[in-house]
Amino acid sequence: MAIDTLSPPAPRERNRLVALASVVAVAGLLAWLEYGIAQGTNNPTLAALVTWAPALGKSLWVNIEISLLAIALGTLAGLLLGPLLLSPVWIVRVIARCYVQVFRNAPLLVLIYFSTYVFPFEIAIGRHTLPFSDWFKVTLGLALPASANFAEIFRGAIQSIPHAQWDAARSLAFSRTQVFRWIILPQCVKRMLPPWMNLYASITMATALASLVGVHDLLDTAQVASNTVARADFTVVVYFTVLGLFFAYCYPIARFTRRLEKRYAFS
Repeated sequence: MAIDTLSPPAPRERNRLVALASVVAVAGLLAWLEYGIAQGTNNPTLAALVTWAPALGKSLWVNIEISLLAIALGTLAGLLLGPLLLSPVWIVRVIARCYVQVFRNAPLLVLIYFSTYVFPFEIAIGRHTLPFSDWFKVTLGLALPASANFAEIFRGAIQSIPHAQWDAARSLAFSRTQVFRWIILPQCVKRMLPPWMNLYASITMATALASLVGVHDLLDTAQVASNTVARADFTVVVYFTVLGLFFAYCYPIARFTRRLEKRYAFS
């Protein structure tokens, strides 16, 4: 007598279930907010959430700005560091590896405090003095590990290219720079894109630490809202809202990354 066993759903069916669950969750949240608006003062918790919703949305943009600038600076620095990890000059290679290992393995919170209190509060340029704001210091604190991680991503992408392509290009009288620019780098982009997007999602979630050094971001706004309303039920609701906002921003990135990994999969 055969015994039926439960097998896990196929990947396509699992993706549909996850998408359906996400749609249901978003629809439930929208219905809940609509109910809160309709109830008005009859439900003070939802009414307070509706009141603070514009401030929360505006503060989320602060986190997004920090993450975009941090990943941009980290990517530019990583593009310079990646080839240095493979430099034939041993001293250059050692220095690059030390940088990568230090900032890849340092806690993000430590780096944020490091950038906040080590970098000056203002910069004198001639007769002018420019303030060095806390949010930019946090950006630099997140750009440091981003550059180290992207350098490793870049190095791995370069080494994943078969060495025979270098030899074939050199046999056609291409210089090392031309080989790297026209043959190796375009292939590296496809290999680097999925892990780069994962790195960006991680940096975005790490921006929540900015509130610890005085940046008025999403988490800081939630704390202000919680202290202002001073209701235990509202505190729970507002932090669930913060969680939902980060999820709504980062989850599509994760899904798109999965698609890119399948599209650019190499045997």
